[in-house]
Order: sequence, then C-alpha cells, then structure tokens
Amino acid sequence: MLSGDMEKLYPSAKTLVKECVASRLHAKDATLFEFSDEAMHCAEQFMGWTDLASNPPFPLAQIQAFADSVLSQGLKTVMLIGQGGSTQAPMTITKYHKPDQSRVSFKTLDSDSPVRVRALLSELDPRTTLFVISSKSGGTIEPRLALRAVRESVADRISDEELVKHLVAITDPGSDLEALARREGWAAVFNGEPSVGGRFSALSVFGLLPAALAGLSLDEFMAHAVQAEQQCSEDAIDNPAIGLAAFLYDNYLRGRNKFSFLTPKRGRVLGLWIEQLVAESLGKNGQGILPNIEIDSLVLAKDPGDRSVIMYQTKTDLWDEIRNFEMSLSYIDQAIPRLNFRIESAAELAEHFVMWEYAIAMCGYLMKVCPFDQPDVAATKSNVLEILQAGMPEPDFVEDFLGDIQMGEAEVRLAPCFKDQRTVRDALRALLASIKPGDYFALNAFLPFTGEGRREALESIRHGVAAKRGVVSCLEVGPRYLHSTGQLQKGGPNCGVFLVLSADELKDIPLREEAESLGSLAKAQAVGDTVALTERDRRVVHLHLPDNSSVTLRLLAETIGELMEELVVEEELAAQAATGVAETVTAVAAGTTGVASA
Repeated sequence: MLSGDMEKLYPSAKTLVKECVASRLHAKDATLFEFSDEAMHCAEQFMGWTDLASNPPFPLAQIQAFADSVLSQGLKTVMLIGQGGSTQAPMTITKYHKPDQSRVSFKTLDSDSPVRVRALLSELDPRTTLFVISSKSGGTIEPRLALRAVRESVADRISDEELVKHLVAITDPGSDLEALARREGWAAVFNGEPSVGGRFSALSVFGLLPAALAGLSLDEFMAHAVQAEQQCSEDAIDNPAIGLAAFLYDNYLRGRNKFSFLTPKRGRVLGLWIEQLVAESLGKNGQGILPNIEIDSLVLAKDPGDRSVIMYQTKTDLWDEIRNFEMSLSYIDQAIPRLNFRIESAAELAEHFVMWEYAIAMCGYLMKVCPFDQPDVAATKSNVLEILQAGMPEPDFVEDFLGDIQMGEAEVRLAPCFKDQRTVRDALRALLASIKPGDYFALNAFLPFTGEGRREALESIRHGVAAKRGVVSCLEVGPRYLHSTGQLQKGGPNCGVFLVLSADELKDIPLREEAESLGSLAKAQAVGDTVALTERDRRVVHLHLPDNSSVTLRLLAETIGELMEELVVEEELAAQAATGVAETVTAVAAGTTGVASA
C-alpha cells in the first residue's frame, strides 16, 4: 500500500480535499481546468489515464497471452524502439525488474547516436529478437528513422520477409505506423487509447506489453495499480497523491521550485519517468517545477533555499548499498523539506505511477497550468524539420578545439547575450559566469552514453557545476530530453543555463530518406533546440565537437573545471574587495562623525 513519510501536513492538501479534486479527476471532470478554455478543452481530450487500472481499455489477458506465446518460441531479446512517453515507463519497469528476472534481455533504443545503435545491435541476434516499435502518433521522427536504420543494419543477417515476423507495433488507431504494420504483415499491432497522453500511459498497453515481455505478471502488476487508484481518487487528507501534490506545490510557493530526487542506483530509472512527467506537465506559461536526479548528497549539505528533496528507498540485496545510501542522506541539511517513499518490487511501481500522475494533475490544478499539453515541444520539432530540409545554419564561429593538441574544429553557436565571445573558452566562461543563485544548469548532450569514459566525463561536468556554482545541475540525454525536460526548459521560468553538446560521428549510419544519417539527425536536433532556446531568450551555448571520443569529452570537462575554479577565485577576490571598501567607508563615516561631535 502507498505511504510516504512526510514531515508535516501542507496547507494546500486541505484545499484539494475541500474542492474534491481527487474524485473529480477520477470522474474525468474537465471543469477542474476551466481557468482557460484551452486547458479545459485539452483536459476533455486527455483524461483517459485516471481509471486505466480499474477500467483497462485493452484486455490484459490478450497482452499477457501474446507475451507468453512469443517467449515460448525461444525469444531471447526484446528491443523497444520509441521516444518520450512511449519508452520512458517501459524503460523504468524493465530496468527495475531486470535483477529479478532472466526470462529475456530487454533493450530500449531511444537514441539516434550511431555509437549507441551499433552497440545495441551487436548484442542481439535478429532471428531471436522481437522489435517493438512504440509511437502514439506513429509519426515521431526518432523511432521512424531508428527503425529504418535497424532494418538496414540487420539486412545481412535476416531477410526483410522474415524480419517483419519479428516486428510489433504499439500505436494509436489510424496512425501511419499502424497502416505500415498491417500492410507489411507484422507479428502484431496493439492499439493505444487516444485519450491517454504519452507521459500518462504507463498503465496502458504502451507500458503493459513491455512489462509482460520482461516477465512481469500483469494481474499482479495491475492489482497494485487498482489499489493505488482507489487510494488516490479519495477526497481524504491521507490520500498519498494529495500529500505529494501539496508537498510540491506549497514548497513551490515558497520559492522551492526544484526538487532533488535521491535513490539507490536501482531506483534512478524511476527518477527519469518522474522527471518527464513533472517537467513536461508543469513547465509552461513561465511556471514549472524542475526535477533533478541527484547522486551526490553533499551538494545538499547546505540549504540553497530553492529546492526540496524526495527520497526513494528501493529493494536491494546488498547490505553495503543500503548502508551507503542511508549514510549519504545524513549529510543533507535538515532545513530542506523532504518526503520519503519506498518500493520493494517492480510490481509496486504501478502504485507510484498512479500516485504521481494524480499528484501532478493536482499540481496543474493548483498552479492553473494545463498538465496534459506540451506547447513548446513542437518548436524544436519544427526547427529540426526545417534544418533537415533547408540545410544547417552557419555557426557563430569555428575554432580548433581547445589546447595545443590538434583534435579538429568545433562549431560554436551562441545566444545573443554571448555574441561578443569569439573563442570556445570565452564562450564557456561567459555561460558559466551567468549562473546565479536560483538558476539551474542543464547539460543537453546529443552524444552516446555508452563506451568507456563518455558518461563519466559528462557527469563530472554536471557535478562540478553543481558543487562550484551552488545550483541544481542536470545531465540530459538527447534527444530523449526534448520530449521531457525540454518543455520546461523552453516554457518554464527563465532561470535555466544551457550547454548543448553534439559531435561529428566517425562511423555514421546513413539513411535513405528525411535525414542524411543518424548523426546528421542528432546535430539537427541539437541546433534546432538551441534555436528554440535562443528564441525564448535563454542563456545557451551549443558546441558541436569534432568527435565524441572520451578523450575529447574529458578535455572539455577539464576546461570547464578550470574555468569554474577561475570564476570562484575572481568572485572571492571581488567579495574581499567589496568588504574592504565597505570597511573603509564605515571607518571614514565614523571619523567624520567623530570630528563633527568634537
């Protein structure tokens, strides 16, 4: 049963109970969002998620039977190809469940990095793999081109006639993806429920088919969801969704418009799902709450005043891991508001999906923000399509990349506030110097997060900014973040500072249509998002690196570390100078007073 350990009752919980928000959500009452015609109209179309547990639109037995059938045929691998809400909940379920099952190897492809695609494909045999292509609209560019790349990459190992028997589509009725699957005779087509938006689709067929393929019992999984739906739809002060919504909203009113999510390693994949749900649902109209998956509690040793903490304890069989996590929590400043949850099994994830969905819809009600649309996501999509059709815009300048070693040229694109910078170092310095208390830093990386040293270099940048600049610092995976925190980055409050990274590919994967290659698609997305951020007056620098090797990324990390050290020294000297001037003025004033008295 859902429960959370919260320090106190927050005032807006009484408001939510008094105004019957929980029961009205369950009843799909769109008038909850009548603060604007657009919000109410959107709610009328996208409230099908509220009773997915008690009233599943797709028969659970049919999903389970299909999964059991294909697994009994010697299936060894499932590859889920998709983006955004179509993959985030499945990734959470299957990765969290991975230590508890050995039924099948489950992989998620939501990257357009050729390095990542090649790495995943090298680990599977297409003859014993089921490829699940998941897209609500059926037209999202990333899964469409990823499927094309996969088909061409495995063509030498399996004929296309045989491959289609290994393809499954999950999509809304009438989509182009459904038409393609039926025309080619794919193994199966599962239709989603159009009234359920992508980030609210965890308990729809988009989440349930991957869960069944990964070995979860849908009956057990949904039993947890039914119990949570009953709890979260009650107009009661002990409703866990009401408690969570009040915690987030009342801290938001106090200026804590960010929260740090802390958990043992196994639970961080849940953080990615929460990140999308919160950021994309609430980050618009100049408002928003920023989720931050934090792995170092020491950055919270002193209360910065702009965030709260949500902690998840997860099942683990390692005593040391449990103890290490508990010890890390002891360093957090007691002044930071906190909320604690616990998950013991993958089946219990269903309860937390329900709780968070209800809570974030309640936050939208309190904030007068429509939680079901994503108006700023389309801006980057439009920019990317224009770049793919018309060509790449010129950079602000090109420079040999950092230092004496010839590593190739870097392209640099700058927001107007940084246009006077003419070197990579100066551009990075100006970006870092612009970070002020209450801001957040996002490293938006269209790079492979696989291979030795790459993630480590990027994480060192993220952590270094958090520690040295004293702000929330996020490492965002492109293009995934475009369908997640990308909404808040463009539609939320203007307190974000962004470094966008992309790189040339040494061994690209060519495409026949729409984009020249996967690498060119990634670069177009990085540039397109930089343009969208710039149009919204955000502080942004885009670096297109000469390659994505760990050496290049490590050099970038070292350079940023040096620049942050320089800024710290300069700020300390400036503070000392200001203190000295103030003391001199005080002394002069005191002397003048003394003379006057005499």
